Amino acid sequence: MKTLTRIGLALLSGLLIAAAWPVRGLAPLAFVAFIPLLYLEDKHYSYWISSIAFFTWNALTTWWVWKTTAAGTIAMIVVNSLLMTSVFWTYHFVKSKLYNGKKGYYLIMVFVLAFEYMHLNWQLNWPWLNLGNVFSHYHTWVQWYEFTGIAGGTVWVLLANIVIYRLLKNYSKRLAFSVIAILFVPIIISKIQYHSYKETGSDVEIVVVQPNLDPYTEEFTLSPVKIMDRNLKVAEPLVTDSTCFVVSPESAVQEDIWLERIDNSYSVRRLRDFLNNHPKSCYVIGISAYGMAPDDAADDFAARRFMDAEKYYYAYNTATLITRDSIQFYHKSRLTPGAESMPSWWILRMMKNHALDLGGTVGTLKTDSEARALELDNHKIGTLICYESVFGGYVTEFVKNGADLLFVITNDGWWGNSPGHRQHLEFSKLRAIETRRSVARSANTGISGFINQRGDIIEQSKYWEHTALRNTLKTNDRLTFYVRYGDYIYKLSVFVTALLAALTIVKLIIGKQWKH
Repeated sequence: MKTLTRIGLALLSGLLIAAAWPVRGLAPLAFVAFIPLLYLEDKHYSYWISSIAFFTWNALTTWWVWKTTAAGTIAMIVVNSLLMTSVFWTYHFVKSKLYNGKKGYYLIMVFVLAFEYMHLNWQLNWPWLNLGNVFSHYHTWVQWYEFTGIAGGTVWVLLANIVIYRLLKNYSKRLAFSVIAILFVPIIISKIQYHSYKETGSDVEIVVVQPNLDPYTEEFTLSPVKIMDRNLKVAEPLVTDSTCFVVSPESAVQEDIWLERIDNSYSVRRLRDFLNNHPKSCYVIGISAYGMAPDDAADDFAARRFMDAEKYYYAYNTATLITRDSIQFYHKSRLTPGAESMPSWWILRMMKNHALDLGGTVGTLKTDSEARALELDNHKIGTLICYESVFGGYVTEFVKNGADLLFVITNDGWWGNSPGHRQHLEFSKLRAIETRRSVARSANTGISGFINQRGDIIEQSKYWEHTALRNTLKTNDRLTFYVRYGDYIYKLSVFVTALLAALTIVKLIIGKQWKH
C-alpha cells in the first residue's frame, strides 16, 4: 500500500470522527469513523501514520482552547494525540501477540475504555473527547446512559465500527443482521425510555444570571460594586415570592476574599441586602477565595507560601450558597490541568517552591475532600463548577450525597464564540440523563439555561447577552443504576487491560502460541 494512500486513510478517520462531534456534527459518522484505521492496522500498521487520525480529531474539535493559551493548546493537542495513538499501538501489539493479528478486534474497546477512565482520573485529565460524548447532541438516542454512563456510548461506537468493518471484509447474513441490531436496537430502546419517562418530584423556581463580563477586559478589573450590580440588575426583576434559588456563574466575585473574614466582604454583604428583600430565596454564586493553611501544610502541593513569612495559604475556586444569616462552601475538585493545577509528580514537586515564589500566582488550587452538596431547607444541590460537569462519575458523588438538583456555574467566555462553550452546554445534557437530575446552568457569557431530567434544554440564553432567565425544575431523589454503581464499565476495562497485559508478557516470555 502506498504511503500516500495510508496517510489518506488515516486522515479520513480523523475527519470522520471530527465531523461527528457536537454540536454541529453528524453523530452517526462515528459508527464508521474508525474503519479506515482498522483497515490500516490489518494491512500495514504504522504508529506515525495512525497518529495523523488522532491529531486531526484533536485539532479540529478542540482548537478553540487556543483562545486562552496558544502554547498550551499545541502541547495539549500533540500530547493527547500521541496518547491516543499509543492506545491504538497497544491494541495492535497485543492483537498481534495473542491472536497473530488475525482476530482480537474487540480488544480495541477494552484499551480505549481503560484510556478514557485514565483521562477521568489522572492529574492531566482531559475527558472532553471520550467517545460517549459524541451523542450529546442526539440525547434522545442515549437515554440508557442512566445505566451505563458515557462508557456505554464508547462501547456502542467501537462495536459498530468493528462489526461493520468485519461485514465489509467478509459479508454474511449474520454480520449484516448484527450491524442492524447494533445500530438500531439501542436507539429504539432509548426512544421508548425518552417518551415513557415521567418527571416526578417537587417544583423549584430558579433564576439563573448571565452577567456577560468579558474575562479578558472586565471580570478581573471592574470593582466589586460594579460586578454585583451587573449580576443583581438582571436578577431583581425576575425574583418572585416563589423563587428558591438565584444562581450566578463561576468566579463572579473577584474580591480577594479570605474565607476566615468572608462576612467582611462587600459582595457578601450586598447579596445579603438583596436577600433581605427576597427572604424566601438564597443565592448560589462562584467566588475566587483564599484560606489559611495549617502550620504543617508545607508538604501539601496546593499550599502557597506567603512572600514575607514562613506561613502558607490556599487558593480556591468556590461555590457558595448564601442566605440572610448563613453561608456554605464547596471548593472545586476536578481542576483544569494547567489553568488550575500542576501535576504533583516528583519532578514537579522539586520545582514547587520556585513556581510559587513568583508572586504566589502560580500553582494548584486546593480541592474539597468530597462532592459536597449545598443545602437549603429540604433541598440539596450538586453545584458543578465549570470543567467538573464533564466528569460523569464524579457528578454521581453529589447525587449519592443527597443532591436532588444540579447546578452548573461556569465561565466559558475564555473560549470566545467558539464550539467550546456550546459543547460544554451539550455535555450537561448527558449529566441530566445519567443522574435523572434537572440542571440549572449559569454561564458568565453564555450559554445559560435549564435542562430537564430527560436531557431536554427547556430554555436557554443567547451568547454574549447580559440577561437572566427564570424557570421551574423538578427535583428527584431516585438513584439511577449508574449513580449506584458508577463507572463500572470503565473499571472492568482496567481489570481486563491488566489481565491482557499479563497474558501478553507471559506469551512473550514463554514464546508459545496463544490457544484460542
